[in-house]
Amino acid sequence: MNLEVVDQIAKAVLYEGYMLYPYRPSSVKNQQRWNFGVLCPQSYSDALRGSEAWTMQTECLVDGSSMTGLEVRVRFLQLVSRTVGKLTMPLSELLPGEVPEFRLVDKLAVNDRVYQPWQEAIEREVILPVYNVEALGYRLVPDAFVFPPEKQFEYLRDGGGQIVAVIVRERRSLSGAVEIVGERVADGLFKVSVRIRNTTAFVAAKDASRDDALLSSMASTHTVLGVQDGRFVSLLAPPEPIGELAASCQNVGTWPVLVGEKGQCDTLLSSPIILYDYPQIAPESAGDLFDGTEIDEILSLRILTLTDDEKREMSQSDERARAMLERTETMPVEQLMKLHGVLRGLRPLKEETP
Repeated sequence: MNLEVVDQIAKAVLYEGYMLYPYRPSSVKNQQRWNFGVLCPQSYSDALRGSEAWTMQTECLVDGSSMTGLEVRVRFLQLVSRTVGKLTMPLSELLPGEVPEFRLVDKLAVNDRVYQPWQEAIEREVILPVYNVEALGYRLVPDAFVFPPEKQFEYLRDGGGQIVAVIVRERRSLSGAVEIVGERVADGLFKVSVRIRNTTAFVAAKDASRDDALLSSMASTHTVLGVQDGRFVSLLAPPEPIGELAASCQNVGTWPVLVGEKGQCDTLLSSPIILYDYPQIAPESAGDLFDGTEIDEILSLRILTLTDDEKREMSQSDERARAMLERTETMPVEQLMKLHGVLRGLRPLKEETP
């Protein structure tokens, strides 16, 4: 598995739409985030009659033999609820394990910085054992995974050193299952299916909001597959003899493409965003901008034209947004000019035959 190359692409997929321009929590575009690869609990999906997915399926073709091995990694973001509390009484110190009384607030200024609620995210990865593709047809039990709940407290002090506020980061228990099955569809050719399910227990009350369900969901879910002693078949440009078999692969909520150097067929990225075989990150790109609907140059220039108040809100809302702002503001002019346009793939023009 070519992880070095796939990690760059997968990282971009993970954080696509993480925060949209103008990168402020108050902006309209950031009122509904997490729109790619979301797998919510089944009960919430059923309550909405399937308008929100709780499963994802990847199907692909593997050219191999009885010795061919399959590697599977499932990656996603788990959301973390960040709330802000104001202590009912300032404290100079806390005893180990002590949690003071506080009340939740919508916004709080401490030492000239504004703190407010937000949804952060942490990366999750489920790595499955290497399976023999021929033996996959006999597997009956899916691989289950669980991430336990956790709550963390970060205390804020005022200019006099008193603890006056607390940031609470909480994530719920999250569970899921990955089912891998395979079948021989032709001599030396196997169809492999990877199904991901969100099995998290969730009470889908009538007034349950999407934001509430998202805390029990997987976001930006995608699958990375690798093959040993074999090769994946491109579903976008399959060899003519197996075109019908490639067309029979049913991919639900995801698009598998070959990843790596052109011509390599040992790694497949199944992405919730439509990609082409052998996608690449432009070498001129300085880093994540999270908003794939725009090009780097336009977004960088727009960030530079934000007002001081807008930049302050952006930097105080999220650590990734703050890092992006600092990177953009310190970008050398030479690097910014490289974003203006690049000519690639030159080849001689063939003369037309009279």
